[in-house]
Amino acid sequence: MQAKTVIECHNELGEGPIWHPLENRLYWLDILEKKIQRYDPLHDEYQVFNVGRKVTALGLRGPNSFITAGEDGFAFWYLNWDTFRLISNPEQGKTDARFNDGKVDRDGRFWAGTMTAEGASSSLYKLDENLVATPMIENVTISNGIGWSPDDRIMYYADTRRFTIYAYDFEHDKGEISNRREFVRFSGENGVPDGLTVDAEGYVWCALWGGWRVERYSPAGECVQTVEVPAAQPSSCTFGGDDFRTLYITSAREGMSEAQLTEQPQAGNLFACQPGVRGLPEPKFAG
Repeated sequence: MQAKTVIECHNELGEGPIWHPLENRLYWLDILEKKIQRYDPLHDEYQVFNVGRKVTALGLRGPNSFITAGEDGFAFWYLNWDTFRLISNPEQGKTDARFNDGKVDRDGRFWAGTMTAEGASSSLYKLDENLVATPMIENVTISNGIGWSPDDRIMYYADTRRFTIYAYDFEHDKGEISNRREFVRFSGENGVPDGLTVDAEGYVWCALWGGWRVERYSPAGECVQTVEVPAAQPSSCTFGGDDFRTLYITSAREGMSEAQLTEQPQAGNLFACQPGVRGLPEPKFAG
């Protein structure tokens, strides 16, 4: 199956797609260009919010209100006023550190992790409804895709430079994780794990940065379906549309040479396809 371009946005670092079911619109980010973007497929309308800061993860909250992670840590973003209210930055002062991917669990907690240019000194944090941030996983390289099984018993989590998607036992009532094991491990030669989502059947979809594709994995960790992307650097994916049957895929131009950009004119675009399965709506942050 081949994904097709929906918006020719040519993002430097497209990331963090999330479907807003009340608006029937897709939101996603261009981290490096400091943009939040919005697409209305019904009316074919594309909007850009130049927010002036690197927002790296976005979660639903309330009407025109979102929870975010970014270069300044955790913050609320109020769309109508296009303003941010900072909450906290658990890694403030740490050299070359910033937040990366994140997502809200079904009990309303926001999980987001950090990254640095080198090493394994980053962490995955859990922000609860009282706005308290707790480190849940440490010694991370690049914290990336995160998602939960439909029954909330398993949390999936990608540590990019370890080339691995991990699975954890998840206690949703307490927001605790345990029993880490490898879910899918990659060689690193044909793409590394980036953003991910979990469909209604409990299968994991992961964008493979550098791999020109998104793959679907069974609960046993077996690749059962591939979506080819006409860009080398797909970065994340999510399901949307009024029936949650459209898979949206973000991508990036970051680090590409002029020759590579000439060869990949669709790099950085927003793509979509209908792979024949349904996704699940994203929960709202409870804080």
